[in-house]
Amino acid sequence: MKIEKPKFVADVEFKNSVNVQSSKEWNWIHPTKGQFDFPANYYESSLVDWHQFPQLNADLECDVVVIGGGLLGTSTALHLSEQGVDTILLEKNRIGGAASGRNGGQLTPGLARWEAGEMIEHFSYADAKKLWHFTSTEAMSLIDQIQDRYQLDLQRKRGHITAAVHEGHLVGLTQGADARKFLGEAHTTIVGKHELQAHIASDNYCGGLIDSLGGHIHPLALNRGLAYGFCQNGGKIYEQTEVLSVEEREDGVYVTTTQGVIKARKSVVMGVHHASFKLLKQNNQTTIPFYTYVCTTAPLEVDLKELLPTDAPVYDTQFQIDYYRGVSENRLLFGGEGTGSCWNPDKTYQYLLGRIKHVFPQLKSVELDFVWSGTTDLTMNGAADSRKFGHKFPIYAVQGWSGHGVAQTVRIGKAIADDFCGQADDFNMLTSIQHKDILFGRALAPLVIPMAKSAYGLGALVNPGKMVSF
Repeated sequence: MKIEKPKFVADVEFKNSVNVQSSKEWNWIHPTKGQFDFPANYYESSLVDWHQFPQLNADLECDVVVIGGGLLGTSTALHLSEQGVDTILLEKNRIGGAASGRNGGQLTPGLARWEAGEMIEHFSYADAKKLWHFTSTEAMSLIDQIQDRYQLDLQRKRGHITAAVHEGHLVGLTQGADARKFLGEAHTTIVGKHELQAHIASDNYCGGLIDSLGGHIHPLALNRGLAYGFCQNGGKIYEQTEVLSVEEREDGVYVTTTQGVIKARKSVVMGVHHASFKLLKQNNQTTIPFYTYVCTTAPLEVDLKELLPTDAPVYDTQFQIDYYRGVSENRLLFGGEGTGSCWNPDKTYQYLLGRIKHVFPQLKSVELDFVWSGTTDLTMNGAADSRKFGHKFPIYAVQGWSGHGVAQTVRIGKAIADDFCGQADDFNMLTSIQHKDILFGRALAPLVIPMAKSAYGLGALVNPGKMVSF
């Protein structure tokens, strides 16, 4: 199937989204920019209208069915197709319509909330080193390889900053940098308050960690770029095709959708994250969902370089982090917060606008052109939950990203493809991480998350220098 690569407009085009509004997620644009039933968020508005794939309306067969058109699904499908595997990708909405095309776009190392220190704590030195490089140097390099191989424009930029909001947090950042060096990866530098101001024009921070390995990217362009590569290799994509059940039988795994059944002769991959439980038919529930929020300003009154001179993306060390970066035409993309119940646009607008003014009080007049919500999920131990099961045919699933992991998700997609093709055993390393059930966690998320935040708030009063990220 011939499709075009994702392409950018000069800035943005205010328009309706091609996605179907799902769950409680919403998009908002400033009313002066137009009235739309479901407006496109910033990422979709900054890209030229793209290919819309058909809905499945027949019974088919293939080697592997990939369920979910986010970063995990499209990466897995791409890497399977590169090895000649007959693969079909199913997406119930549009490619990149959920978290993969709605996130902050920051490329940071680690496995969800597991960083180098946690890996050293849970694994032997050799295994910790392997896992860290898998989620850091290999993950970033893979993004670059895909970009080069398919000649994609992804607005890929290098460099990342973790800004300390308390002097005590510099101890944790230094320990993290030391752990990374211990595992053979030395892309970090700890800086003090004054040196950090050469990167961030804000008095909010006591110093921070400069990471030359990380960076930022346009996540929806990346997601569409992976799908583009998959189609270039002969892959087939069906959108607006919801999977109702997955059933393993003697001759394959049968994937039933609203309009047809696909027989996967060899394997199924579930890249649907927090929605997997309905399809997995497993009693254990190791993740809890939560909502996050992002906005993009109107073009700022001052040159963005006055705020972020080195154009590096930032997230800070608060429990409820702020994260931000510069995007097209002198706009600031800013996100943060995590809630058990979904906030409405008005509350989110006021919260994010307040945080922007707190970080950059020199901005006298700020307007938000785009605000949107997103849904993600977290695990009890902080690492993503990777599974491989099935009796005769392997079934793969990954969930629990905790709002982190753009590059790692792409790398895990390759690991799934390599495992299926017998090329590498990286995925087995991920499945060795043990996870605990969160009893009633999904139903009680609106209560559990506020309770956890309150408990942390009390702890921070006693020990404000202890760094815990949400």
